[in-house]
Amino acid sequence: MNTIRPRKNNFMMSRICLLTAASAIALSSSVVPAYAAGAEFGPSNPFYAASTLPFQAPPFDKIKDSDYQSAIEAGMAQQLVEMQAIADNPASPTFENTLVAMEKTGQLFDRVMMVFNGVTGANIDPELQKVQDIEAPKLAAHDDAIYLDSKLFHRVETIYKERESLKLDPESLKLVDFYYKKFVHSGANLSDDDKAKLKKLNEEESTLSNAFITKLLAATKDAAYVTTDKAALAGMSDAQIAAAAEAAKERGKQGWVLPLQNTTQQPDLVSLSNRDTRKALFEDSWTRAERGNADDTRSTIARLAQVRAEKAKLLGYPNFAAWTLENQMAKTPEAALKFMNALVPATTAKVATEAKDIQAVIDAQKGGFTLEPWDWEFYSEQVRKARYDLDEAQVKPYFELNNVLQNGVFYAAHQLYGLTFKERKDIPVYNPDVRVFEVFDADGKPLALFYCDYFKRDNKNGGAWMDVFMGQSKLLGTLPVVYNVANFQKPAAGEPALISFSDVTTMFHEFGHGLHGMFADTEYPSLSGTSVARDFVEFPSQFNEHWASYPAVFKHYAKSYKTGEPMPDELAAKIKKAATFNQGYELTELLAAAELDMQWHTLPADAPLQNPDTFEKEALQKTHLDISYVPPRYRSSYFMHIWGNGYAAGYYAYLWTEMLDDDAYQWFEENGGLTRANGDRFRRMILSRGNTEDLAKMYATWLGKQPNVEPMLKDRGLEPSGK
Repeated sequence: MNTIRPRKNNFMMSRICLLTAASAIALSSSVVPAYAAGAEFGPSNPFYAASTLPFQAPPFDKIKDSDYQSAIEAGMAQQLVEMQAIADNPASPTFENTLVAMEKTGQLFDRVMMVFNGVTGANIDPELQKVQDIEAPKLAAHDDAIYLDSKLFHRVETIYKERESLKLDPESLKLVDFYYKKFVHSGANLSDDDKAKLKKLNEEESTLSNAFITKLLAATKDAAYVTTDKAALAGMSDAQIAAAAEAAKERGKQGWVLPLQNTTQQPDLVSLSNRDTRKALFEDSWTRAERGNADDTRSTIARLAQVRAEKAKLLGYPNFAAWTLENQMAKTPEAALKFMNALVPATTAKVATEAKDIQAVIDAQKGGFTLEPWDWEFYSEQVRKARYDLDEAQVKPYFELNNVLQNGVFYAAHQLYGLTFKERKDIPVYNPDVRVFEVFDADGKPLALFYCDYFKRDNKNGGAWMDVFMGQSKLLGTLPVVYNVANFQKPAAGEPALISFSDVTTMFHEFGHGLHGMFADTEYPSLSGTSVARDFVEFPSQFNEHWASYPAVFKHYAKSYKTGEPMPDELAAKIKKAATFNQGYELTELLAAAELDMQWHTLPADAPLQNPDTFEKEALQKTHLDISYVPPRYRSSYFMHIWGNGYAAGYYAYLWTEMLDDDAYQWFEENGGLTRANGDRFRRMILSRGNTEDLAKMYATWLGKQPNVEPMLKDRGLEPSGK
């Protein structure tokens, strides 16, 4: 699963993510010095001017932790001065002197924030954490200072009302619509008293969200499974045990450490034959943020949900989900819930069948116990081996990370779009694990820079995501600088980085987001690349996953790291045949998380402060997803997507866009598959357009019809309803 962050959202709107403020500030020149207070900001700061590196790439060899805070505050101060000049312009509002002018503001602010967001997500340290904590409330106030300013809104509203007579091109008309709706959605029509209340709620929301991120990072690190008994790791390979020993060494601990990933289930559960170890590892994951210590997140999320409900009421909505989904493809929480609820019966029936198969294996081995969530991964792998004669240990040697990247991810992009890639070792990076590639278009012209940071670190947020250090805009004359981040297990020194097919799929997924950013071809930065609705943004990424298993691509990268020989056809066929295996489980855990998210964010403002454990249990019962052996993919207390990464009331988007991407892939299959003609058409009509037109219309125009859920159900191995 990924995340991404569009331009000009509240601070960590991930990846698409969000941070936010300590006092509400109105847009006037009198507030500017308050932002600028603190460290000196001048020409010696590497953010002072645009980078002179290719594509204006960040000069990480010059950037110090101490540079960020003064640059952030100077950037906010500068943007407020720029916005003030627009608001005070005595000339009648025009598209050029208001909206185009607004698009040109905040270039220093964007420059530092895009880098700060990237580094704090993937390589944070205590000093940067302190800056996050200090700046979070100020950043929320900065957003409010712009979008709650009545003079600025009056100019935007005037242009919006006159838009039909302005003879603007379609993209410019979309920018008018974008800004007007952004102001209204942010509360521009509220009374002054209500604006003051909203600012306080925004401040509290951002502070709580930042606190959640901080607590979860520490909780996840501290909850890692630790043992000094090697026998507890029975079933793990020598390479896995060596990596666990290295993880212990890095933390200054004796024995072995199994770090936690962001999801409930942990990769090592597949291998561990010691049931006590499996249970301990699962419980470490399940309770990571519920230990009654300083890093317990439950009180934080309970208040955060309440603040969001209060904010929605103030803005005139029955709940936060209704406010959030207004500008999404689904439009309403009722529509999103209807879509999800329709999937539950077939999905839970499928997972019940899968559970019976697993219990049969346990019973045949005289296990003497009933299936529990910590048993699922271990025994489902045995079922898979028996049913498909497929062993993960057989498969991994054919998926060496660099080979997958070069001969899989990049190869597919070359075949579809004509792209070529050249590694740049002269571009500075923020961590030695990071690699940089220059991307060239089919005509040989430079297109983008691509950074990849694939290995897990304790100071990196969990999961995988895409974002940009620089966005594309013809208006600003900028080209994209894109990055992908993941949390794959780093091998011991000298060992190859062998990954699972699931990890391979993650690489293709995040690179799909990357392509969405690289192919951006718009005038205005606010409409560029991945700056689209949450329930559309996952479409390009999930669509790109399909090429991981496309025969011509698969054969090109699935090769032995030892001999270079391609994966035997028999083994490749087993992977393909097993593609729908365990899909009941995977869809159920995803549905449970998505429904849980929606239940939290449909709470009304008058609901009492919730007990997260009780609320979670009742929410899963209400949605018929309280299945003992299938825990939610994310539990409320460590659900980073919804509390810290901007997916609040939006986690359903992964399912919604799966419908779009499976239908899209079926179109490709029906029209010749992996061809340049198909790729160029998809690039021209979807990937390059950003948010320049209605997204549903954009999709239907490209596909030639409205999306259909049946390809999604088929891909998951589920029969469409009524068939």
